Order: sequence, then C-alpha cells, then structure tokens
Amino acid sequence: MILESIRDLAERSGPRPETGPSMPHQQLSQNAPPELQEALFARARDLAHVRVGPSGVSVPGARAFVLEESAAEGPREAFMVGTEFAHLHPPYDGSLHLAVPAQAAAELERKGWGELHPLARLGHMPATAMMVFGPRDAAELEVVWTILRASHAFARGSDEPSVPSSPSDA
Repeated sequence: MILESIRDLAERSGPRPETGPSMPHQQLSQNAPPELQEALFARARDLAHVRVGPSGVSVPGARAFVLEESAAEGPREAFMVGTEFAHLHPPYDGSLHLAVPAQAAAELERKGWGELHPLARLGHMPATAMMVFGPRDAAELEVVWTILRASHAFARGSDEPSVPSSPSDA
C-alpha cells in the first residue's frame, strides 16, 4: 500500500533544506548533485505509461512526468495539471513537485522528506501537492525513487507503489 511504503521510510537525516517562501517554490540549499537528478529522471521516464516533456505549471527547464490518458485513473488531486503527476525542477534546484495521498504527504513532511506546496497550505491546491527534496546521495535517491513511484501509483489509481520494469531500474 502507498501509505505503508511511505511509513516504512526512515526519517531524513540532518536539517531541512531552505526553500523559497514565495513562487516559484524552490529548494535553495542541500541541492541534489546533477548525476543523482539524472539517475532519478532516467528511472522515472521508464515508468509504465509515462511520457516526459516541459512542465505545464513549473519554471522553464522543469521536466514533467505525464501519465498517458488511458492510464490516468487516479483522482483529480493526483495531478498538478492535466495528467502531469510530478515534475523535476532544473539542475540548480533538483527537487520535485508531485502528488501523493494526503496522509502520505503528511507523513513525508513529518519525516523530513518534503513539504506541502505553499498553495496547498493556503487551501488553493489539494493537500496532496508537495515538494520532495532532491536526493543528496545514493541512499536518498532510493527513498526519493520510492516516493516518486508512490506518486505514479496514485496517478494510476492504484494503492500499490509502481514496480520498476526491470532490476536495472531499481
């Protein structure tokens, strides 16, 4: 189950990174190294029924993960815009915006892996929209990958986290 996979995650070590107080919502410190951003991107683009392209709601350079219409069976709050369920911010940032069930978002925030989108805090977006901090090392890449797979499952209308298509994707 998505919530169980999130509950099983360890707490993020160290202090929370700084994030911008206004739009655009950005991670300002502890940014992910570019090679980890690219590793995450490569895994995500290979998820079932996903295509990549420019984000429909983020800053220039953000790469969106868009679910094919035929697979987008999740609730409206599983998407940022259209069937975009997540996007990876440009290299100077390296965080992601994505949607997960509200209880999972609250758990991720409690464990220090991200924070609700400021517009979600104000009630202008669902409490499923959050920023997940970019991975700082290989271990954190695995955690962020777990979170992104949970977002993909939520967008597909599944309660089971997405399974990589091959062991090399893990």
